[in-house]
Amino acid sequence: MNTQNTFRTALVTGGSGGIGKAVAERLAADGYAVAVHYAGNRSKAEDLVAEITDAGGRAVAVGADVADEHAVAKLFDKVEDALGGIDVVVNTAGIMILAPIAEYDIDAFDRLMRTNVRGTFLVSQQAARRVRAGGSIINFSTTVTRAQFPSYGPYVASKAAVEGLTLILARELRGKDITVNAVAPGPTATPLFLEGKTGEQIAGLSKAAPLERLGQPEDIAETVAFLAGPARWVNGQTIFTNGGLA
Repeated sequence: MNTQNTFRTALVTGGSGGIGKAVAERLAADGYAVAVHYAGNRSKAEDLVAEITDAGGRAVAVGADVADEHAVAKLFDKVEDALGGIDVVVNTAGIMILAPIAEYDIDAFDRLMRTNVRGTFLVSQQAARRVRAGGSIINFSTTVTRAQFPSYGPYVASKAAVEGLTLILARELRGKDITVNAVAPGPTATPLFLEGKTGEQIAGLSKAAPLERLGQPEDIAETVAFLAGPARWVNGQTIFTNGGLA
């Protein structure tokens, strides 16, 4: 394990599955103590914590509704109490509900915005108050803000909001020595992406990028690890991690 980061800590929201799990695993391998956040699947988060600790790392599982301001404040309290402070916040928590705009269910729209926009705002707000100097805040957008696939309208709208919040926050934290960036994955082989798609659709999307494959969660985690650690001169940016799709 890399001892350089032994005393650095990271909170990964949505850390119990998909990209969040890969990010938590990568940061733990890089020497971070990791708080694995979950919304509803405590057992998956605890399994990941056991995996990290069995490998010699340090991790805790913490649950919260990221769209509840009181729960988010308590979440950060728990992480600080358990790990002694927070250096990196990676906000992967999000949902994706797809349908044409003309047919989109308003309740689904509200639920999407509650998690993706309100949740990102609340996590970013607490991170801005609590991340230590030399730290990083990393939010998640999507390559579809560029690729503009039909049926992704509300999802893209939510992620465009995330990008806006992220890039403004980077400028608001002037003088704090905290970087704030967003990662915009392309099609990535996670349950969130694969759900509801036909084999034909998945095959087509896997050929869309010049590298002719779907991204893997580990591909995205590599970009996060870069932004969390050595990339101190990358700030106020959206990093498109998509194999050249757009």
